Amino acid sequence: MRLFRRSREDREDDRWIVVGLGNPGSRYEGTRHNLGAKVLDELVGRTGASLKSHKSGCLTAESQLAGERVVLARATTYMNESGRPVGALLRWYKADPAQLIVVHDELDIPFDEIKVKIGGGVAGHNGLKSIASHLGTKDFVRVRAGVSRPPGRKDAAAHVLSDFSSSERKDLPEIVQRAADAVELIVERGVERAMNEVNTRV
Repeated sequence: MRLFRRSREDREDDRWIVVGLGNPGSRYEGTRHNLGAKVLDELVGRTGASLKSHKSGCLTAESQLAGERVVLARATTYMNESGRPVGALLRWYKADPAQLIVVHDELDIPFDEIKVKIGGGVAGHNGLKSIASHLGTKDFVRVRAGVSRPPGRKDAAAHVLSDFSSSERKDLPEIVQRAADAVELIVERGVERAMNEVNTRV
């Protein structure tokens, strides 16, 4: 997997595919599990593009981030079925899984923290599990936005499918912006540079 920026000649027909994970519908809009979709919406807003239906089963926008060509996308399916449309999208663009950035909520990271990662386990995240299954690999880039594990014995699934608390909602706009910044850094400077900068930030 290439970790550094390639020359323009090497990647003339190459672009990042950025997918924000979430569930469709107003019922899930404010939930922790839709944090990736919120970041995707922030990126779409930054580019001035608009999402349109794509035959892959995703809503997509072809645009530019940091001067580089990207496809911004979110699946129209539920989280646990994300792999089918995401896989179809990569096939449509003839993109390698190494060109995929998935933005998602992460229970194992404290709320308010953002981490960048390549590959590894899916930690019970149904969206990542579905994508890895359909792509046949876990080797894609993840931007992980922490939502923390629930207190006490509260069920993790119920936690991610519930709304952010009132105190969390105050910090949410900044968190979404920082996660979007991490995506832009990957696109502009490469994954290794992004990991070095984002993962060591305190």
